[in-house]
Amino acid sequence: MNFDQFFKYLIDYGGYKQVLEGLRNTLIIAFGGLVIGIVIGSVVAIIKLAGTRNRAAKIVSYAGDAYTGLFRGTPIVVQLLIFHFVIFRGALPSPWEATLIFGLNSGAYVAEIMRGGIQSVDPGQLEAGRTLGLSYVTTMIKVVLPQAIKNVIPTLGNELIALIKDTSVASYAATVDLNAAFTAISGATYDTMTPYIALALIYLVIVVILTLIIKLVERGLRKSEKR
Repeated sequence: MNFDQFFKYLIDYGGYKQVLEGLRNTLIIAFGGLVIGIVIGSVVAIIKLAGTRNRAAKIVSYAGDAYTGLFRGTPIVVQLLIFHFVIFRGALPSPWEATLIFGLNSGAYVAEIMRGGIQSVDPGQLEAGRTLGLSYVTTMIKVVLPQAIKNVIPTLGNELIALIKDTSVASYAATVDLNAAFTAISGATYDTMTPYIALALIYLVIVVILTLIIKLVERGLRKSEKR
């Protein structure tokens, strides 16, 4: 390991700018992807559950099954390559393109998370909303979903952590993420060990911080339930 050369490149040659850009893009992709995933996943979960209650909705729910099957059944790297080189072809800035692709991928997993969360809510909540004259969709959005999200916050936190680590392949869509930044530093310094150890430590710190935040949120939710 050559710490002197590594830190010299970071400070004297502006390598820290690459790291900061990579960190920014990694966080944008992970958090943005989770938000997109929650929106898409909630819609897909509602559609799939509606398909168990209504024959007309069942046809639409097949599209939800196809979506989740496609994105859960293929590697994220393959999805990045297809969207980048075949579908978008440079139509979007690379960080936003990667965010959208990760969001679509996350949505397939969040759909199952939300479906489980919705089913964990007392069925009487849905029936009460319908009794008050609310439509199925309105009841889901205003009554059931807020409770479901509260139930699955720990699982969504784990999904965010998984997204943080998965962004290490975002460079396949020409995005400068943390992995790409430290790979560039490794190539410039001809040192493969120091940059990648530093990369692993940064990922570890991010995950530890997110884990602590998730635990604090869980603790706050438990306290609010006791009141």
